[in-house]
Amino acid sequence: MRADRLVSLVLLLRQRGRLTADTLARELDVSTRTVLRDIEALSAAGVPVYAERGRHGGFSLLPGFRTELTGLNHDEALALLTAGSGRGELVFGLGSALASAMRKVVDALPEGHRAVASDAAQRFLVDPASDLLSRRTAADDETSGTVLTEVRRAVLAGHKLRIRYAATDETPRWRTVDPIGLVTVRDRGYLLATRAGADRTYRLSRMSAAEVLPEAAERPNQVDLDRIWRERSARFLAGGEHLTVLVRVDPARREELLDTALAVRAEESGTDDGWVRLEVTFQDARHAEWALWQLGPDAEALAPLSLRTALHDRAATLTARYADPSVR
Repeated sequence: MRADRLVSLVLLLRQRGRLTADTLARELDVSTRTVLRDIEALSAAGVPVYAERGRHGGFSLLPGFRTELTGLNHDEALALLTAGSGRGELVFGLGSALASAMRKVVDALPEGHRAVASDAAQRFLVDPASDLLSRRTAADDETSGTVLTEVRRAVLAGHKLRIRYAATDETPRWRTVDPIGLVTVRDRGYLLATRAGADRTYRLSRMSAAEVLPEAAERPNQVDLDRIWRERSARFLAGGEHLTVLVRVDPARREELLDTALAVRAEESGTDDGWVRLEVTFQDARHAEWALWQLGPDAEALAPLSLRTALHDRAATLTARYADPSVR
């Protein structure tokens, strides 16, 4: 909306001082011509924006000009700035809204607290793109902003939603659903919905198009997304061809194992050998074999026997292949 953009423009000038039209256009994701029109609108509304020409010119606000925004104390602002400093742009396509909100948070602080809070937020890192082993954390495939906008609109307005969705190993096709809410887990976004009265969960990255329909969605007025997500997760793990594995693992590799598993059903630490025993669920036997093989001698599958046999056979094949290390 233009009103939000005008507020963001004023906040940018307040917090950064003189900025060129090109810089403002990049920050606001609009054209330079739009920025110039917005500057004219602000001036007409009495906001003291003035232009400085020349090589180091640009647009500025008169010193001392301040917008009226709700104040925040230091810890409240720090909490919001820290949360917004992570990978929030990946959440439901709200990146531009997040950037605008962060500018408002900084501007709402008392003059003497702005620099302190901004510096403090730089000392915290939330959900980085890689772990200590320099492995990239798994991120969902990018979903178009138009699709995410339509999905959000349907969820918030309580309208039916028509989506073009590609399920696993299927060609994309249109579905009409009743949206309940949105969930993000490890940078993967999901739409919780019902379809013809049946529970459905859709991966946002598998949607290629979405359209809000005028009809009201059939859904309860109040919703507990956390409870719904737990129930659907439990049903997902209980069905299909998922494989439950009992494994012992070196504590130093525990997190690496959990990164590959679908779920942890039980865990026992403090064993005599110092290793951790886990009962974990994998997608299928092939997934379990791959995950345990990555851990090499730092993990051992204790059950089922079929998995131990598969790992034994793979190790035997590799041993035979390298029986003579001198072969080049």
